[in-house]
Amino acid sequence: MDVQHVTGAPRPSLLPFVTRYDGYRMRTEPGVHRGLPGRSLTIVLTLDGTVDMACGSFETLVSGLHDTAVLITHPGVQHGVQVELTPLGARALFGLPAGELAFTSLTWDSLGAPGDEVLDRLRSALTWADRFAVLDSVFARLLSPVRLPAPEVVWAWERLAAGSGVGDIAREVGWSRQHLAGAFRREYGLTPKVAGRVMRFERANLMLRGMRRPGLAEVAVVCGYTDQAHFTREWRAFSGATPTEWMAAELPFVQDVSVLPAASS
Repeated sequence: MDVQHVTGAPRPSLLPFVTRYDGYRMRTEPGVHRGLPGRSLTIVLTLDGTVDMACGSFETLVSGLHDTAVLITHPGVQHGVQVELTPLGARALFGLPAGELAFTSLTWDSLGAPGDEVLDRLRSALTWADRFAVLDSVFARLLSPVRLPAPEVVWAWERLAAGSGVGDIAREVGWSRQHLAGAFRREYGLTPKVAGRVMRFERANLMLRGMRRPGLAEVAVVCGYTDQAHFTREWRAFSGATPTEWMAAELPFVQDVSVLPAASS
């Protein structure tokens, strides 16, 4: 296996909207990659080949929030850049609430962004730092004034990320659970309950990807699952596999990971 993974941070002025760049070049056995749910929307820009899913093949891909694994088949070569967007980034870059992109996979051009131009510039760049700088310049150009969602909805998202329950959040904002769920879903595409589960799953995912890979029982306790069996059921629901099956398929190697600093604004 030949695996390269380079992580970069966008320039500071973009961080409310774009949180992370991941450059990757992988040569492995052909197979299926699971794109797992999380709190970020995803952009994928290929440097070689396409992203192949049941709904089509993409050179540029924008994927909204989702609550099940997205299956991506590959011939053994994967080369591109993945970008993580905040929900607010969907409004700032595409003029849409994240809820309108939930459970969808679209080309960048279909959202009014210059997909072909970006691919040409990325593929002409010689280094990962140069590619991340291209993305910085393109995103800065795409930014438009943002119409903020209701502060109660933003507060609910932040409180879910901190591990609060839906009932407690509804009481804090003075809304009924039903009203909160409707407003939240329109903005993000997920109900508060499902979003909270996705965020907990993401925390567990990050723990398992860390340099010190903890035992499953430890992950269950730290992330707030009732027990290891509860953790396993939730992991299967979101990934389509048990944690052990997923690790064997997705983490069979130690990645060559480099981190590039953020560019200045």
